Amino acid sequence: MIMRWHDLLFLHWPVPPELLRPLIPKGLELDIFDGYAWIGIVPFRMTHVRPRYFPPFAGWAFPEMNVRTYVWSPGRSGVWFFSLDATSWVAVRAARAWYSLPYYDARITVQSQRETVHYRSHRVDRKSTGAEFHASYKPTGAVYRSAPETLDRWLTDRYCLYAVDRQGRLGYGDIHHPPWPLQPAEVELRVNTMTQPLGIKLPELTPVAHFARRLDVIAWNVEPLTSTAA
Repeated sequence: MIMRWHDLLFLHWPVPPELLRPLIPKGLELDIFDGYAWIGIVPFRMTHVRPRYFPPFAGWAFPEMNVRTYVWSPGRSGVWFFSLDATSWVAVRAARAWYSLPYYDARITVQSQRETVHYRSHRVDRKSTGAEFHASYKPTGAVYRSAPETLDRWLTDRYCLYAVDRQGRLGYGDIHHPPWPLQPAEVELRVNTMTQPLGIKLPELTPVAHFARRLDVIAWNVEPLTSTAA
């Protein structure tokens, strides 16, 4: 699949690893930075979402938000999604079937006013309890590339996702995109219950926040995970 991401906000909170380990499937290990696992909440918009060789006018456009953490298997570090909320009925069901990802139906509105993005999401899927997110955010500095061995790089540069199919088989999907054009972000977070369905309460800390205006992305199919490193 090929797609374009817009007005993306990374929000990250450190949490004790023992809170997340029971939620990670066998075959994966939690990725840890400075003794903590991290939960990310990432709202954004997608456009031009389509199979790679389809023309741009055939693509979908819709807002999405994911709740995630970071994991690894031998040779690969990547993203484990707890949930992905989207407004596209077709995209939700296609991603469930094709990628075995936990997508949910949601009502999402995104409005931009100058530099500020106003984002509001309410999960309405019958397969999950409700979850809400309501925030305004904007970039507050110049674009930069994260440096190696920094938390900025560790939280954002992930080129693999993991999923478990209906038969319980663990797989991975490679992702390709240029380095993130990150900016520091200012956030007014009004409502956030996105981790309540997981039974996790986020720490009462100011989250680490990053903004990215646009990124072009290619995602490959999910392949069975073997013990052989990529």
